[in-house]
Amino acid sequence: MEIAAKRPAGAPGEVPAIRTLGLTKLYGERRGVFDLDLEVRQGEIFGFLGPNGAGKTVTIRLLLDLIRPQSGRAEILGLDCRRQAVAVHRLVGYLPGELALEPRLTGRQLLTYFANLRGGVEWSFVEDLAGRLELNLEQRFGEYSRGNKQKVGLVQAFMHRPRLLILDEPSGGLDPLHQETVAELVREARDETGSTIFFSSHILSEVQSLCERVGFIREGRLVELAPVHELPGMNTYRVTAELGKPMRPETIASIDGVTKVRVDGTSVSCAVRGDMAPLIEALAPHHPHRLVSEEPDLSEAFLHLYGAAAESESGRSATTNHPARRNYQ
Repeated sequence: MEIAAKRPAGAPGEVPAIRTLGLTKLYGERRGVFDLDLEVRQGEIFGFLGPNGAGKTVTIRLLLDLIRPQSGRAEILGLDCRRQAVAVHRLVGYLPGELALEPRLTGRQLLTYFANLRGGVEWSFVEDLAGRLELNLEQRFGEYSRGNKQKVGLVQAFMHRPRLLILDEPSGGLDPLHQETVAELVREARDETGSTIFFSSHILSEVQSLCERVGFIREGRLVELAPVHELPGMNTYRVTAELGKPMRPETIASIDGVTKVRVDGTSVSCAVRGDMAPLIEALAPHHPHRLVSEEPDLSEAFLHLYGAAAESESGRSATTNHPARRNYQ
């Protein structure tokens, strides 16, 4: 097997792996995708996040020409997703959120069918994928658990080493051990074959550990698109301390960047944005004998963005009742 040299995501002169321009698909007032402009670079692992019904799956189905937009356009690796859908599908490995396959066929029969359909698939690689996921290929699909059905979907998505992987909730139904295996497969696809990975997930820790950039969608609108470390809330640390003598909350609540202060006797907790030196200096006279700082996680950004979007929506609701004209960006 020829291994592609790893290159920086989005090398100069490359067309994006995914590009949408004004992409719109309406299902009534509050459902669908509205005027979506999105660009995913070649060679990156991109996370697409949002609550249920936010528009993640609709976006994926538009990219694959499974549904048609009312307006706008989408491209995959420079190809028009509508006019060149057959060529696009050759370049893509797709894991749907729900996999419905013939229940009487075994895993081996189903994967053989997919391999023959695509052509050029190395069966040894299929066996390796199944082995790493601990998937019994001799069992009928209808007899599989939800997790094993998911594994069949993962193997068929990865089997032909596609240039673009589109994964809708790839860890759904899997135990933590196999979730980690999926994360390894994603990294290997990017590092060893140069694949781009676009996936939606509800597991924020998974997205944070894998992705260079993420996009947040709410009610069909993109509310944030940024590198993970630049997201709102990602520079906020949770700090807890045990002190040798009590202190008043005001001692640290007045420090710039310190919020959510709670004091219970000699136990203190707070959130700190930015430099922690002023907080440590303020705690020093109270003889701290235990100080723990927790790294920020993606849930902070998620709550920040969707809380801000909800406030923005309530502020606009008095002046407009047409969601396609709202702007959460």
